Amino acid sequence: MSSLPQLRIPATYMRGGTSKGVFFRRDDLPEAARVPGPARDALLLRVIGSPDPYGKHTDGMGGATSSTSKCVIIAAASVPDHDVDYLYGQVSIDTAFVDWSGNCGNLSTAVGPFAIANGFIPAERIPQDGTVTVRVWQANIGKTILVHVPVRGGQVQETGDFELDGVTFPAAEIVLEFVDPSDDEGEGGSMFPTGNLIDDLEVPGVGTLKATMITAGIPTVFVNAADIGFAGTELQPAINEDKAALAALEAIRVAGALRMGLIKTAEEAATRQHTPKVAFVAPPADYVSSSGKHIGAGSIDLNVRAMSMGKLHHAMMGTASVAIATAAAVPGTLVNLAAGGGTRDAVNFGHPSGTLRVGASVDQVNGQWAVTRAVMSRSARVLMEGWVRVPQG
Repeated sequence: MSSLPQLRIPATYMRGGTSKGVFFRRDDLPEAARVPGPARDALLLRVIGSPDPYGKHTDGMGGATSSTSKCVIIAAASVPDHDVDYLYGQVSIDTAFVDWSGNCGNLSTAVGPFAIANGFIPAERIPQDGTVTVRVWQANIGKTILVHVPVRGGQVQETGDFELDGVTFPAAEIVLEFVDPSDDEGEGGSMFPTGNLIDDLEVPGVGTLKATMITAGIPTVFVNAADIGFAGTELQPAINEDKAALAALEAIRVAGALRMGLIKTAEEAATRQHTPKVAFVAPPADYVSSSGKHIGAGSIDLNVRAMSMGKLHHAMMGTASVAIATAAAVPGTLVNLAAGGGTRDAVNFGHPSGTLRVGASVDQVNGQWAVTRAVMSRSARVLMEGWVRVPQG
């Protein structure tokens, strides 16, 4: 048994949107963990406390949910006209696996404040009172995110009266802009990988479903809630305590990943748990959120429920929100039809914790739909800072 002292690594524990994670400066990591590979993955797994067969993360910094089993590595920008590189790792709870295949839109919010507080932004760009726009290079997917951070007294403003459903307490509002958020890897450079707005998706054990598959924000497979036996107003227990429902939704995810060309065999899905996401949509309907808040059908454009790492998300992932807004803006997608059809540049959707408004700008280029920008408001704050301790060996 090893008797070596624990490593002490400078770290910041932050909430961003409806997620939280452990943030590191890349240069503070042990040398072997500053580059991709087994050493980095092993370190982050131990930081979070995975793999944990008990599903509690008692011996780590994770919270045993997909929203709280996250790590972020920040470095000086490697791309011109940017301030920082942002690398995101989604840590599996019960397996020894870190998924680097996508971004976390919620934690993107916290990257701006972290960059300012950790000296990545020149002092002359930080006003006494005002807003700092942090230009973030999202290194997982190679995209630009603009994080507009409020500053008061020369410091990041964290407290305020902005309320975000899924977060208990109000905080300062941070506006996020996702620039050109589509992968554009589909037919003819479309953000719809199959070249279609709606496909017939054959799902083994489930049947053939209408599906909209899109790569904006994060690769996402949208299906109609009614087609899989749901109302679209479900809360977590209705899905996460139903093993048959979870199996069917995972089968949809695997079938979608294959159809989108993200994986070549169904077996590969186990090594790509973070993407694609699966979401089911429905027209607006009344429901009571997880906090007991009544959501009226007249206050939303549609209902959306999304899966993350095999479970129904307690609110909505930031990147999936980009996918929702983008798909809603394109006439003829399942998301657009659930919202009533037509054209729109913003959508207000219901999720298990409440509602969220997200905007997206889309256009047709050479007959193909493209998204230029998606905008949403979130909040972030530092929960703890100091050193995280990690056993050696």
